[in-house]
Amino acid sequence: MSTQRGWQIAGASALVTGAARGIGAGIAKRLHERGANVALVGLEPERLERLAMSLGERAIAIEADVSDLSALEGAVDATLSRFGRIDIGIANAGISFTGPLRTAPVAQVERTFAVNLLGVWRTDRALIEAIVDSRGYLLNVASLAAASHAPMMGPYSASKAGVEALTDVLRMELSPFGAGVGCAYFGFIDTDLVKAAFAMPSAAGMRRRMPAFVRNPAPLSKAIDALEKGIERRSARLWAPRWVAGAIALRTIIQPLTERQVLSDPRTLQQALTAAAESGETDGQDPLLGVAARALEGEL
Repeated sequence: MSTQRGWQIAGASALVTGAARGIGAGIAKRLHERGANVALVGLEPERLERLAMSLGERAIAIEADVSDLSALEGAVDATLSRFGRIDIGIANAGISFTGPLRTAPVAQVERTFAVNLLGVWRTDRALIEAIVDSRGYLLNVASLAAASHAPMMGPYSASKAGVEALTDVLRMELSPFGAGVGCAYFGFIDTDLVKAAFAMPSAAGMRRRMPAFVRNPAPLSKAIDALEKGIERRSARLWAPRWVAGAIALRTIIQPLTERQVLSDPRTLQQALTAAAESGETDGQDPLLGVAARALEGEL
């Protein structure tokens, strides 16, 4: 991990989007354990409030959709009002819908971009002045999908690639002001989003074609550990599991190999496309939360 000057987490104030569950909730808890104040931002107010109450007085819950810049600006203002400063900003909120680009509902594709890419941009924009004022650290959560593009993941991959590019530019632009900017790359992590995506009919055949170390989700703790270390070091880039680093470095080789493997077995790809169409899996995905909502409804 490349690094910049670090600082103590204890006493810092952090704002985390997508903090109701998964990676967002996990890193908010870890930062709080380390002595930071945390603002939990997301779309599920009851879950956010429960988490904030469990953490205590150094935590606040703020309902906001990252597709709404004014709501994010309000979340930043509320955090500054409560804690006086923001040292750490984590743009973690993300969703996924399954389905091929040819037939996926346009609203689902565009909602993915609105949350995963434009939502990160809006979060960054709302936070930038506070992060510059504190000479703090801004962390955008991308994915291995930013560098490795697989069938049925078109909008997700495109949005995460955009997050990576956005982060690279911000890192350079904010460096003269003493602020650090990082990008997190994760493979499959054991979260509601990944569980729900793997449970979709179209995923079965494609998943079997993946190497075991790729298709088996890593424990959530691996991602949280990587985030904690990256925040301490103000890392430009961080990742989990460890093998993701090699995949990112070798992206110009990995992508052609991925395409060759997929195209070498057109029957499996055709079965996945057919399963997506015949199962109607796109119809039951929550318009706001995407595929992960199935986990909340007790379907997994």
